[in-house]
Amino acid sequence: MKTAVPCYYHLDVEVSPERVGQVSRILAAHLRYWDLENLTVPVCSGAELLLRAIDQHATDKHTSVEMWWNGQHLITAFGDDDPDLRPDQDLRACLADIAAMSDGWGCCASANGTKIIWFSQRARAGQRVRLVPTAPAPTLRTGLQVPRAEPVVVLAAPAPARVAALEGSR
Repeated sequence: MKTAVPCYYHLDVEVSPERVGQVSRILAAHLRYWDLENLTVPVCSGAELLLRAIDQHATDKHTSVEMWWNGQHLITAFGDDDPDLRPDQDLRACLADIAAMSDGWGCCASANGTKIIWFSQRARAGQRVRLVPTAPAPTLRTGLQVPRAEPVVVLAAPAPARVAALEGSR
């Protein structure tokens, strides 16, 4: 099992019909790079839904796309500055589809007035990876034998004068 490093990606895009597919391919490439191929289909489908809805309803087509991976959840967020775009009215059908295909979703406003629509995908039980690096596995093909317990060979006998001095000091 590989260890996970928290990952972040940010993309600013001017939304147009031809850019929807490009952004989807860019996000898919980053997910493959992060070893998250299994999340490519739901994330790219949700991204395409949101980008098409923004292209259809928004007057300001500038959008920011961000992805965060923390080892268990992938959060994908879209932010736009269009004051006329109302997620509760204009994007209702799109948000219903995203709610059906994601593990969680939401819409909020940032401090600078940007509307943020986000959704998350959770790694399933067999796909979770640890954030803490594990100890490396041994790389030797054959295991080394533990040395046998052998008596230590006495290389030199103690000097007689020194032994007598040590015994006299007791």
